[in-house]
Amino acid sequence: MRQTILPPTWIPLRHPLAWGLGFLSLLGLGTWPLIRADEVRRPNLLMVVSDDQSWPHCGIYGTPHLKTPSFDRIAREGVLFTHAFCPASQCSPSRAALLTGQNIWQLREAGTQASLFPNDIPTYPDLLEAAGYQVGYTGKPWGPGSWKAGHRTRNPAGHEFNSRRLTPPTSEISKIDYAANFSEFLQDKPNEKPFCFWFGCYEPHRNFERGSALRSGKTPDQIKVPPFYPDQPNVREDLLDYFLEIEWFDQQLGKMIAILEQAGELEHTLILVTSDNGMPFPRTKATLYESGTRVPLAIRWPQRIKGGRVLGNLTSLIDLAPTLLEAVGLEALPNMSGQSLWPLLSGRTGPEKQPGRSHILLGKERHNHARADNLGYPERAIRTDRYLYIHNLKPDRWPMGDPPHFRCHTKMKNPTKEFILSQQTEAAITPLFHLTYGKRPAREFYDLHTDPHCLENRIHHPDHQETIRELAETMTNELREQGDPRMHAHGDIFDSYPFFGRIQPDLPGFKAWGQYNSDYWPYPGTLIPRLPKLR
Repeated sequence: MRQTILPPTWIPLRHPLAWGLGFLSLLGLGTWPLIRADEVRRPNLLMVVSDDQSWPHCGIYGTPHLKTPSFDRIAREGVLFTHAFCPASQCSPSRAALLTGQNIWQLREAGTQASLFPNDIPTYPDLLEAAGYQVGYTGKPWGPGSWKAGHRTRNPAGHEFNSRRLTPPTSEISKIDYAANFSEFLQDKPNEKPFCFWFGCYEPHRNFERGSALRSGKTPDQIKVPPFYPDQPNVREDLLDYFLEIEWFDQQLGKMIAILEQAGELEHTLILVTSDNGMPFPRTKATLYESGTRVPLAIRWPQRIKGGRVLGNLTSLIDLAPTLLEAVGLEALPNMSGQSLWPLLSGRTGPEKQPGRSHILLGKERHNHARADNLGYPERAIRTDRYLYIHNLKPDRWPMGDPPHFRCHTKMKNPTKEFILSQQTEAAITPLFHLTYGKRPAREFYDLHTDPHCLENRIHHPDHQETIRELAETMTNELREQGDPRMHAHGDIFDSYPFFGRIQPDLPGFKAWGQYNSDYWPYPGTLIPRLPKLR
């Protein structure tokens, strides 16, 4: 088991030469291996990440009336994964894990929502840039949070290309012209250089323009409402508006595919399409339940990846960084916990021989400023092909924020949440309200074959006690090996990390924007890291 336990401070790497091969030497990694000599041409890499999209919300997965021809094409001509999971059901921790190949408890500040990204944690764009790739992004990169506070010279996803704008079809869709920015990046790139580009769509993240899907011709009877929501018209319309933004995302992907085709680069480009976490609804995003962590994933590169395959292998987004590195002829860093999918993608091994993925680990720390002292709701989980075991480390806290407001989506227009909260005393709604917003026990266990929506906690069922014991032991041992502070008596460090999001002035206790909470710094006698002046 590869592991790393990083110190609580970082080394400022401000000199531009630090991002060359010398950067890797500063990390104690020696000389970085060069591209293999037998590679005639290194592939371009296009990472495509939607914002808050649950599996199975693509047409090819079988969701009726959801039109995603671009994703479906990548899936048909490449490999479609049916059991891919984000390591954390939150934007910035999940993106940090994807970029680094490490779990959130290995990433210090970057492992919690809207904090900072230390500059001594390399990302795959950093490594590819040092190996001669042109790197850039459009839309939403790593974030929310402050990469400047981590003493970085640019966003961890690459150099920004966001100047081109368009008029979107609804008021809540981003005005960024993703495809035009991608085209500008390609025009600026030296012809001889391969590229590594990140397309981070802001859709289908809330807010949605209410009623936009109805005006586009979609009808509420097309929606199958999950059983943890009330089947009400405003819930159905909310889900429709979410679907409409998924289709917008897919259209932008289609434009980028067309740009690559016109440039003659499509066949030379490895395209990977996924999402950072589940849908922006109650009991999905910011939870470790199936609808919060299971995401779409498709990968296409016809020169080296045989298409037309559907794989049910357990996959985590931390597997993507080592996969991309191996695809271009580089080795993964020793501290990457992700496992390269390249042997499986390239056909060197069949699905039944893919090593090491009998389970995946999941985690969560603070999401928004939703509690006194800006404390989080820490969770760890292990997911096998059948079972989900969750350990809620602070079950005395309210999981979705302190009542009465339950602020997980503060200032967001969320008709589904609003309806559940407004009807919480009604007999038919009350169980659904408690299922979403009520306090949770310390341990939860779900049989996903019989309960895919995680509605029945079977933690005390006598038939499962041996399985629960084995899962808890496996998870705890791996977390300890990977240096999780929650397993090493200094887990409060996650509650000390700076927060660069929206501060709620009426919540009591610590609420300083962008500062460490010294009351939860677990290393007596050591200095809290110094941040650059940001305001």
